[in-house]
Amino acid sequence: NRLARPVPSPKSTMGKFLKSGKVVIVLSGRYAGKKAVIVSNHADGTQDRPYGHAFVAGVSSYPLRVTKGMGKKLQKKRSRVKPFVRVVNYNHLMPTRYALDISMDKEVCNKDSLRNPEQKRKALRVIKGKMEER
Repeated sequence: NRLARPVPSPKSTMGKFLKSGKVVIVLSGRYAGKKAVIVSNHADGTQDRPYGHAFVAGVSSYPLRVTKGMGKKLQKKRSRVKPFVRVVNYNHLMPTRYALDISMDKEVCNKDSLRNPEQKRKALRVIKGKMEER
């Protein structure tokens, strides 16, 4: 039959490409359009989130342009980065071709750190330091 569609083989599954270190763009919510890096991923979901999701660390406000004529103090101020951490559904992430080799401390930067405000602030400080160092 000419109009019959080819049947996909049952073994063909898509490779997992949303791994930690991958740069993604957040597509929805408060940080829509912002770039982020996957810190840890859960492709098959968990008990509380039964869908594929990732813990991401991103840049909420980017550094501003710095010129020669600016003083050291102003250069430092304009080079600041404001980070965010979030657990995001895979449907709301768009992967880029880039990967970042920043080694995040899994003890500090994990999903459990979002529950406690003090741990979240500590995680944000660690992430800010890593991003500004780059």
